[in-house]
Amino acid sequence: MKTDLLLIPMSARYRDMRAAAVAAEESGFDGLWTWDHLRDPDTDSGPGVPEAWTVLTALAEATRRIMLGPLVLNVANRHPGVLANMAATLQAISGGRLLLGLGAGGNRRTPYAAEQQAIGQSVERDEVRARRVVEAIELMRRLWSGHAGFLRPDPPPPIIVGGFGPRMAAIAGRHGDGFNTQAMHPRLADLAKVTRDEHTAAGRDASPFLLTVFAGLDERWLVPDSRQRQSLERVGVERLILLVEPPFDAQEIQRCGRLLGAARSGQTS
Repeated sequence: MKTDLLLIPMSARYRDMRAAAVAAEESGFDGLWTWDHLRDPDTDSGPGVPEAWTVLTALAEATRRIMLGPLVLNVANRHPGVLANMAATLQAISGGRLLLGLGAGGNRRTPYAAEQQAIGQSVERDEVRARRVVEAIELMRRLWSGHAGFLRPDPPPPIIVGGFGPRMAAIAGRHGDGFNTQAMHPRLADLAKVTRDEHTAAGRDASPFLLTVFAGLDERWLVPDSRQRQSLERVGVERLILLVEPPFDAQEIQRCGRLLGAARSGQTS
């Protein structure tokens, strides 16, 4: 199981995100992610939120090995045709290291609906937003196939659909290349079954499918024989994404990397 870090962007500064990314790569983590939000829902007086795609593109130049991705892009924030070209460009810049997280955005009951309203966008019903995810995936894949001279990513990035219930798990299996949800979700095993069953039913068994989860950074997630990590192994999780809050402590990231490295060495010795 791969172990990644997510740099929470709320009130973060890019120079600190860059330093944390470099420390994560040097410490042996497998991937780097950030959230796609436009404002901090908890404060109106902070420094703001760095834009996800710009940060990832810059981090692609600052790193060499580590995978990169948004967890997850709100399809309402970017036209999928433009996003297709953005993703193909980032694949070229990063040397094929993009994991493209995609989702329906927060619903009207979440604090993140306010950021959409602040920029003049309405927040649509759950079923409409879910349909927008499917439409975005279909359009991006069509453009990536060489349609009308659009830039083609090499290779096409896996599309990992985020969600917390069976609707998005089914969409991920049927249309995506992976599913992301909470590591501590009480129905994780059920959601994993839904998404894999849909992947099979759609006749897509030949294509690899990624089950990824996220959790707060805790040393127990870094220990291979911990109850937490073993529970994910049993469900077949491929990537565990650990959330790190600003201000980012590069030394703490390095310490966690050493713990992870020691655990990996113990598994192979």
